[in-house]
Amino acid sequence: MFSSKSYLTPNQVAELLMVSPSAIRLWAEKGSLKATTTAGGHRRFQLEDIKQFAQEKNIQLNIECDNKQRLLIVDDEPLYVHFLKDALSLEYDELDIDICFNGFAAGLRINSFKPTIVLLDLMMPALNGFQVCEQIKKDPLLKHIRIIAMSGNLNSENKQRIMDAGAEACFNK
Repeated sequence: MFSSKSYLTPNQVAELLMVSPSAIRLWAEKGSLKATTTAGGHRRFQLEDIKQFAQEKNIQLNIECDNKQRLLIVDDEPLYVHFLKDALSLEYDELDIDICFNGFAAGLRINSFKPTIVLLDLMMPALNGFQVCEQIKKDPLLKHIRIIAMSGNLNSENKQRIMDAGAEACFNK
């Protein structure tokens, strides 16, 4: 789910371990929790070290551990979104599918739905698909999410731009 090379902040680790950030700092100061210090003096943690610490201390991590695939469809065209959801539900009954109609709603829904894949429209008002993809890929707790982009008016420049932002594929609607 997460890359073992991901570096997490004390707040992210606190959320994973379901404790306060001050507990994380205390454990790091005592040497109980392995941490790396940045040039600016900030602590960063590797996910593998957090997993090992949690196992040693018998702490349950706040990570969805089931293997169910979750797809979040994000597009500002409701008819198209519902068509995709219905078509994919018929073909893949084990796939859990949710929908959003704009980038802001997607940002909120990602944290609660925890998708494994986001099917993302590029051209939406306000927060577009490029911005949503960039936000997902820069967050160590979310960057494992696979992004598949789509557009009704795809050109080579936009395709390259979304691929550079971290999408795995991009296609015409």
